[in-house]
Amino acid sequence: MRMNFAAAAPEAYRLMIELNSYAAENVDHTLLELVKLRASVLNGCAFCVDMHTTDAVKAGENPQRLFAVSVWRESRFFSETERVALELTDAVTRLGEHGVPEELWERAAGTFGEKELADLLALVISINGLNRLAVTLDSATERKLRS
Repeated sequence: MRMNFAAAAPEAYRLMIELNSYAAENVDHTLLELVKLRASVLNGCAFCVDMHTTDAVKAGENPQRLFAVSVWRESRFFSETERVALELTDAVTRLGEHGVPEELWERAAGTFGEKELADLLALVISINGLNRLAVTLDSATERKLRS
């Protein structure tokens, strides 16, 4: 591991974990695991992909749906609400110079109430931050999962 971020910057790490905990308390658990898995796949975070698929299966999620997260657009396994959440996850995770498209934002705002949408954004931001830490620090656990 390149650095123990939690030891080097404990307050920053605590705040990241608190945001993650907030999201876990305020986003539907099924949607939470799908979003965390999708962002982790996009970010190439093997440790998080393993953790979130394991957690989702333990919580009763159908493995077939988890396998299809990587191709959710072509899959028939997700509800319209889940599709909007996954599309927003894609847009925020791959945030480019043009940001989140207005049409997508309008669909998300029409699907989720304002608080629900804020909570979903907190989740996407949280998992992206944690993915980026794990991938940047290239932990020993992550290297094992890649081999």
